[in-house]
Amino acid sequence: MVKDDKTQKKMNFFLPKTFASELKERQSVRATFRLSEGCINAISIVATQMGIKQKSLFDHLAEDMDSLKSIAREIKQRKIKKQGRIQKTFVISKKSLSSIDEISNMFNSSRDVLIEHYIQRLLPIISKERVKHEKRKEFLVKITKHFQQGEKMLDDIRKQLGSDDPIINKFKMVMSGYETVKDNMEAFIDRSKGIEEFDADDLNL
Repeated sequence: MVKDDKTQKKMNFFLPKTFASELKERQSVRATFRLSEGCINAISIVATQMGIKQKSLFDHLAEDMDSLKSIAREIKQRKIKKQGRIQKTFVISKKSLSSIDEISNMFNSSRDVLIEHYIQRLLPIISKERVKHEKRKEFLVKITKHFQQGEKMLDDIRKQLGSDDPIINKFKMVMSGYETVKDNMEAFIDRSKGIEEFDADDLNL
């Protein structure tokens, strides 16, 4: 028992002093903001297209302190539109929330408007992804047609060579993998439909 206590003490000794505080900073918290519908949609679209969680997008925002400071200085000179905002709760890291609050307090600016203007800088990404989204839809049509041709070929092989022909199982494996890729692509395009109706003018700036 004494030996175990000594081992535990050694383990504690080698832990960095900032370990506990770093863990706390990474903890997720719920934060409520009042944002325009366009901003909320933009956050969802960018996260979906980049294959990341919305929490990661807020982390990226909070890490870019120079941009946040630049935005805070800029919006101090502007008249802020308060109408047309929606209350929305996001799950973000404690560290990210702390950074956003810090800049907000430092420049006496609304953290909601900070986020709104930061998201505006991501509009070029949305524009590029919208073009890619339309291309994906075009390719999906071609892929679906090609898959159907493959299914017909598999059926012809079965009819002409028999279900026990060695080529059948190998071809079925190919078609099964192809179908998985097609279905995944179709699901991603379906999740991305919001980008088709997104309007940058809906950002309340």
